[in-house]
Amino acid sequence: MKKGLLIVLSGPSGVGKGTVLKEFINDPDLKLSYSVSLTTRKMRPGEKDGVNYHFVSKEEFLKVRDAGGLLESAEFVGNYYGTPVAGVEELRNKGRNVLLEIEVQGARQVRQKCPDALTIFIVPPSMEELERRIRGRGTEPEEIVQQRLAKASREMDMIGEYKYVVCNDDPRLAADIIRVIIKRHMEQE
Repeated sequence: MKKGLLIVLSGPSGVGKGTVLKEFINDPDLKLSYSVSLTTRKMRPGEKDGVNYHFVSKEEFLKVRDAGGLLESAEFVGNYYGTPVAGVEELRNKGRNVLLEIEVQGARQVRQKCPDALTIFIVPPSMEELERRIRGRGTEPEEIVQQRLAKASREMDMIGEYKYVVCNDDPRLAADIIRVIIKRHMEQE
């Protein structure tokens, strides 16, 4: 059986990665499995443990990370995030294309460990639109909003590290472009 692709989807906070992802994650032709990351952050309204993230304590997270159980990990605004390596490899070995929705720090770690990873960076149509989206969530205090905006600005400088860059002006169009990219790489493998 052919090993599945490892697909890294990144972009600044608020760019709409989740919205774009919902448009193509269930496309049966793509054979996608979503990698559920570990995080120490609090659950947002509408999120479910084991679906959006595995919500764990800081102690639990550090134990897994220190044992070498994460493909990548990062800390952002006081919270830890990471991708369990065992789950990713199990899915890929079953022929599934594994999608990691992670931030740029984690994506850099994945590229170092898996240079064959398919990397896609989603950008906003403008920084003003990105700020509007982040503020529109209404889930975080101003201090965190400012941290997210500053980090987004730094992350935009890293787009050259990705194989593909897709603008999320229209989530359906962005998803269609990503579908084409994935299918092309499935055919090449």
